[in-house]
Amino acid sequence: MQGRGWGVTVAFLPILLVVLVGPGVSLGQDRRSDDADEADESNEAAIEVQPLPDEVAGAEATRHWELALNGYLDIGFADAQGNGTSFVAGDTRVPADYVVDTFATAVNSRGDVASTQTDRYTNGFLPRQMGMGGRPSFLINNLNQDLRYSSADERLMVFARAQVLPRYTDAGNETRLFVEQAFARVVPFAALEMALTVGKFDSVFGIEYLDNPSTVRVGVTPSLIARYTTGQCVGAKLLYRLHIPALASSISVNASASNGGTQVESLQPVDISLTGRPVLAGRLGYELGLPRWQIKLGGSVLHGPRNDQRDSNVHQTNWGLDARIYVAGLSLSGEWIYFEEEPGTGAKFTGNGTHDFASGFEVRGFYVQAAYRLPIAFETITGITIYARAEQRRARFDGYPLIESRRLTPGVHLDLGHNVALKGEWLFNREGAGALSVANDVRTVSSVLSW
Repeated sequence: MQGRGWGVTVAFLPILLVVLVGPGVSLGQDRRSDDADEADESNEAAIEVQPLPDEVAGAEATRHWELALNGYLDIGFADAQGNGTSFVAGDTRVPADYVVDTFATAVNSRGDVASTQTDRYTNGFLPRQMGMGGRPSFLINNLNQDLRYSSADERLMVFARAQVLPRYTDAGNETRLFVEQAFARVVPFAALEMALTVGKFDSVFGIEYLDNPSTVRVGVTPSLIARYTTGQCVGAKLLYRLHIPALASSISVNASASNGGTQVESLQPVDISLTGRPVLAGRLGYELGLPRWQIKLGGSVLHGPRNDQRDSNVHQTNWGLDARIYVAGLSLSGEWIYFEEEPGTGAKFTGNGTHDFASGFEVRGFYVQAAYRLPIAFETITGITIYARAEQRRARFDGYPLIESRRLTPGVHLDLGHNVALKGEWLFNREGAGALSVANDVRTVSSVLSW
């Protein structure tokens, strides 16, 4: 990557011009997705059910609905070292994806990597790729459109999120239309903070899924453990939250039954059940809210059949802990997980196709992130946040050595008005125990325009 520093700096300029003259709409760092704002932020955010005004009460209220259309465009630029992968030249071990971290060279909020191209045999433990290899390139990371249709009292709501994902593959330019979420949510009791959601929705495990949309994530890329916790689920989930005003506290319970687990869709199918039995997941959360600071704690668990093979007696188990602290403009967050998959009894099915065998797998990992919003603003730049994330992943497939990957990701986030954000970060990837060293750092920029 030496000699490209000015290239990335110059690449900032066209994007900066785009965002400076772009439409003034509300960005994202403090704005949750529609899903997160009502139910999928269920781990901590209240479901506010307001009483109907007299003029729309009774039968009239059933005929009063509100339609909202929101979305965003994520334009990026990235530069990855080497050939854009973590594969090591001269390494002959196979499957190649079992001896490196193929997700390390992420370039956008979806975790798509610069490349997964290799002439060696792989067995499906692969992310989605941008197809750019080690060549710096402008990117259309995501074109996202949300539709939200809700009753006047917010007790019944339908939500859909569709994403257009232009990518380059061996077959040339290909654009995928991806339905990330499509669900209905009902709040059955006006006096209780309880919601039932049915359809395709974000997982209930941990906290990082709350940052899935580019408009919400303070940085550009997800963590090294996001592949296990930020996928969508098809099924049903239930949220209940109890407030304790005397203690300035609340307790939340979030549970789901779904087709698959919480892995991203490139690793495990979610739209149908391959085993005929649901995966159960849940999170217990506690929140302390005081005038000057907040603490949010949670514990999550998941258990059920792994949905990348057809034997319902082969299980996956995931459990984790998460914490967040907010004080005086400083945000600290972190998550730790343990994840295990039993060996499958047949072929493995992933978003990347059918593969020979479903190996047993075990991983431990964590991330810690600090972000500070500087108390300064200019005529054009309305907010500046600096952040850094440190993380580690230690994973092992049955019969293969333990692979350790570490990453440090510093970055800066600029809010330009209410609807435009410019983010840039540097992923310093390092290999630990069991992994061969490889030049696979990434520098990436994201310009997000929302409406």
